[in-house]
Amino acid sequence: MYNVTMSDIKVYLIMGAAAVLIIVLLSLFFKYKKTLEEDRQKALAKKQALEAKKKGLLVTCPLCGSDLMPGEDLFSRVYRPMNVPDQLCTINGCPHCFPKPEPGVKRECPVCHKEVPLKDGHLIARLFNKSDGKKHVIVTGCTQCSRGVK
Repeated sequence: MYNVTMSDIKVYLIMGAAAVLIIVLLSLFFKYKKTLEEDRQKALAKKQALEAKKKGLLVTCPLCGSDLMPGEDLFSRVYRPMNVPDQLCTINGCPHCFPKPEPGVKRECPVCHKEVPLKDGHLIARLFNKSDGKKHVIVTGCTQCSRGVK
């Protein structure tokens, strides 16, 4: 039979402590690496937003006020006829507030300042098609404050 001496126990304890230390250091390394990547993504998004703002491409969501980067669109519906200068449209939100709002994002009507419900709630607006091809939108209310108004 093998006799375990005090020096053997010390070796096992040192090996166990070294293994735990390696695991802790690896977990810290991966957390640090993840934090660096998130910071890099945030800096890149901030840089893109600044460039878009300089070019005049930055648009804000009328429901939540989030800045929309180029490529991020509002979820909206435009009603026919398509060849008239004034059309009815509804705006459900942007990628930040629809279909699932990001934490801390509040969907608020710019007309009555009430909270617009996620389910069955949207903004009602008029879309003006200008002769030069540009479009202009005026929000007339939400499902709460325009009820009964046609």
